[in-house]
Amino acid sequence: MSSTNWQGYRIAAWVGQFLLAIAIVVSVTQANWMGVLILAGFLGASLAFVVMDDRLPTLFDFLFVVAALLNAGGWVWGLFYQPGPYDEITHAFTTFSITLALSFLVYNPMLTVFRNHRLLYLLTITSFGIAIGAIWEIFEWVTALINSIDDTIGDLIMDTLGAGVAALVSLWALQEQIRPQEATDAEQQAEAGRR
Repeated sequence: MSSTNWQGYRIAAWVGQFLLAIAIVVSVTQANWMGVLILAGFLGASLAFVVMDDRLPTLFDFLFVVAALLNAGGWVWGLFYQPGPYDEITHAFTTFSITLALSFLVYNPMLTVFRNHRLLYLLTITSFGIAIGAIWEIFEWVTALINSIDDTIGDLIMDTLGAGVAALVSLWALQEQIRPQEATDAEQQAEAGRR
């Protein structure tokens, strides 16, 4: 089960998407249109990730759906506005899961280059995630979801933390993906040496 492509993750992602659809219906009954829009975006993106099953590890699909469900809790039950760290945890986990999925898709063609430059890979993915978090904070500010600079700074700190963890997990997945390739390369070199 340590594999990033365990099929149980895919099944859990489908169940999570069903729960997310229920959360959207509840949000519609509450006339919470911003919540409906954001959760529908999460549902659409998670469906796209699951459909691209050969391009993204199933663990990444599952983590993205978990982030969507955390956001559903915030929008449907108002957990973002309750005392406690729910908003901060959701920011960190959402940035983590989005960075993980999108960076793997965006940087997949360059994985062989990054194989020998792991520190560069970590910095690239972390920077990518921080940029995603900054774009979300701009959206929050422009739509007046948040009008406190303190909240924005706190969210950016959590986004940065999520992006850093995403880079580490992405590196782990990269190493899992390139191990079979390295074994194939070694076999080909050994075969060429015997000729």
